[in-house]
Parts: sequence; C-alpha cells; structure tokens
Amino acid sequence: MTIAIFTILLAALMPIVCAGIAKYGMFSKHPRDGGFDNRNPRDWLSKQEGYRKWANAAQQNCWEALPFFASAVIVNHILGGAGITANLLALTFIALRAVFVYLYVIGKQATRSLIWLLALIVNVALFFLPVLFQYL
Repeated sequence: MTIAIFTILLAALMPIVCAGIAKYGMFSKHPRDGGFDNRNPRDWLSKQEGYRKWANAAQQNCWEALPFFASAVIVNHILGGAGITANLLALTFIALRAVFVYLYVIGKQATRSLIWLLALIVNVALFFLPVLFQYL
C-alpha cells in the first residue's frame, strides 16, 4: 500500500473528526438541556451556533471532497502515476484539508476559501499526474 492510498483513509476519517468537534462536550447533557440528541442528530446539529455549526459544515464539506480525492488517487495508481510525487500531492491535500477544517471551525472564511482552492488544485494535479508524466 502506498502513502497516497493510505491518505484515502485519512480523508475518510476527517469528516468524523469534524463531527466529533461539533458534538464535543455535549454528550453529558440531556437533550432537553441542549445536550446532543442521538435520536435526531442532524436536527440537533442544524440548530447549533458558532464553532459547532462551522464544524458541522466542515464535516459536510469533507464528505463532499472525499469522492474526488479518492478517485484521483485511484486513477493515479491505475494509470501509473509517479509514486513519490503522487504521495507528496496526496499528503499535501490532507494537510491543506486539515488547515481548511481548522480555519472553518474558527470562522476564517476568506483564508479558508483560499486553502480550499489550493486543495482543489492539488487534487486536480494528482488526477492528471499520470498523463503529464506520460507525455513529458
């Protein structure tokens, strides 16, 4: 297993970490007192404010980014992309997404959007890397 393949697992765990941030400290409270409601978690999350609301939004964005990233890594491997470069791009994507989540949770929307764009560019590069190496 390459590092790039392993980063798919890291990307898949990222939204779960975001959900944990959104719910942190609310399991000990009863739902009627504002604590986490496991009967209707999506409704509870939709009513949150501040960092909890932003962490939930980051969770959703991580789920949205996952299929494109996973397919880019897989396509790269199937087409024989450069191993070290693919690994570095995949790790860069994960690092950028971790920064993205942090910026989302603390409410820094302009910087967060720039990091999102950089991660997208890295993902596109990962997808097309085998083609570039084939013709260079």
